[in-house]
Amino acid sequence: RRAIELQQQALAIKRDIGDRQGQAASLGNLGIAYSSIGEYQRAIELHQQSLVINREVGDRRGEASALGNLGLAHNSLGQPQQAINFFLQSLDIAREGGDRQGQAASLSGLGNAYESLGQYQQAIEQHQQALDLDRAIGDRQGQAVSLNNLGLVYLNINQFASAAVLLSESIATLEVLRRDLSDAQLIAIADTQSQAYTNLESALLAQNKIDEALGITERGRAQAFALQLAIYQNERSDLLTSYPSLEEIRRIAAQQNATLVEYAVESGHTLRIWVVSPSGDIQFRAVDLSNADISANLPTDLNLSSPRDGAVPTPDTLIADFRSIAVVARQEQPEALRDLHKILIEPIADLLPPDPNDNVVFIPQGSLFLVPFPALRDETGTYLIEKHTISTAPSIQVLGLAGEMGHGLRREVSQMEVGDALVIGNPTMPTVAIADENGLQDIQLSPLPGAEREAKAIGDLLNSAPLIGNEATEAQVKAQLPDAGLIHLATHGLLEYGDPQALAVRDFPGAIALAPGDGEDGLLTASEILEMELQANLAVLSACDTGRGRITGDGVVGLSRALITAPPHH
Repeated sequence: RRAIELQQQALAIKRDIGDRQGQAASLGNLGIAYSSIGEYQRAIELHQQSLVINREVGDRRGEASALGNLGLAHNSLGQPQQAINFFLQSLDIAREGGDRQGQAASLSGLGNAYESLGQYQQAIEQHQQALDLDRAIGDRQGQAVSLNNLGLVYLNINQFASAAVLLSESIATLEVLRRDLSDAQLIAIADTQSQAYTNLESALLAQNKIDEALGITERGRAQAFALQLAIYQNERSDLLTSYPSLEEIRRIAAQQNATLVEYAVESGHTLRIWVVSPSGDIQFRAVDLSNADISANLPTDLNLSSPRDGAVPTPDTLIADFRSIAVVARQEQPEALRDLHKILIEPIADLLPPDPNDNVVFIPQGSLFLVPFPALRDETGTYLIEKHTISTAPSIQVLGLAGEMGHGLRREVSQMEVGDALVIGNPTMPTVAIADENGLQDIQLSPLPGAEREAKAIGDLLNSAPLIGNEATEAQVKAQLPDAGLIHLATHGLLEYGDPQALAVRDFPGAIALAPGDGEDGLLTASEILEMELQANLAVLSACDTGRGRITGDGVVGLSRALITAPPHH
């Protein structure tokens, strides 16, 4: 939406100055932005306008681009025959001008459109031609896309072994492109590359290669996160080309003495679950959500997002409904918790340890990061936390690296060196800018008396005087954080806070509310935490949104990640 606003401003300026070619480019960019949010008909209108102007000014490359964009939008709209017509026109212009990269793009579009029509042999021929061109001009990103497209066609015609070979090569090419990227770039690229891992996972599972499929789904997760942890252990050099083997996954389960539960969602309606026991045994279960009798249990008196009238529920819609109930209705709604338990826990309940003191680590994906696993309830009303000792992690590899840094799962508070604990509770709250109909308004955050009582109780437990009220300034907290052996923050957490103009802050959203003063605004941001050197083995974030953040293909990016990946204090 922000991109659309900016492109509209650019278009207005180009119209004012009479820049016709620039207008065509802005219209094309607007069309791409509308396609990215699924408004394909609007995108088609904009690309048509771009096409008209490009033809009027004689910009053949721009004309080919507009035709290709029209093909993409029509194919996304479920109109593959119209898409083919546009891609063929685009291809002719690219060949006329000797634009081999443009030819490859048009051929890829043709391949996808033929696949949509079920004309798989023609799709293979187009994708193979695109791949040959990509290789001839050294376009590694294009090669990865063409290999993935070819692999997906073979997957759809049940030639799973051939699909796996092509998809493996696609992933290997993508992973080479990751080298020398920043953390923010790695996070961004994870979102664009995730489908290749899902496709390969499908090809392996179709061949009953359960363990290998787990290795692939793990390989596609939290690589930027893992890299940051590895940097602090002087292991960066080969991490991007060295992913956890099955032996390493088994070793981590044994080292953590935990049952690892890794989820993956395929096409929205199939849930895949791997369970790795501390002994190294790997089990797999697939849940067909089209057969899950759960949508009927959802309340209908709220504006919820789940489909009704027998439509197939998905994890996304179930979780959205749960959050709507919790936030809008401010009630627990045990039906929603039972529904989530039914699809996430019941299929693997027999694989989980019977001793409630044994560790279970959940490795979610996508919206599953929003699931309150401890609060899930079975048919008897028993909470999951009553049956198991629960943790979550963005990937098995991150879990293992964090364990090697000293963040073990089962260290009791009494075993920690807590003399240098830093305990914060109910600081004198800062002001934040809140947008309303009158623009930005400075509002002071509300106090949290319960957080003050909490901090005092924790302080007594740890024999450490908590910082309360005016004592809990951002400046004072920053001074003490690097030397704290344990951190407990009971205050407001701001999920979205961050200057949108500052890339680093935007990539790591979130802030902790502290008392302002001494030149500080009282908002300790995730980006500021990342610049600190910390030595704490445990950080407790006790607020409504401190565990959340922006969900990406690399996991949740926010305050908790910032504390985990902040460099260790030497």
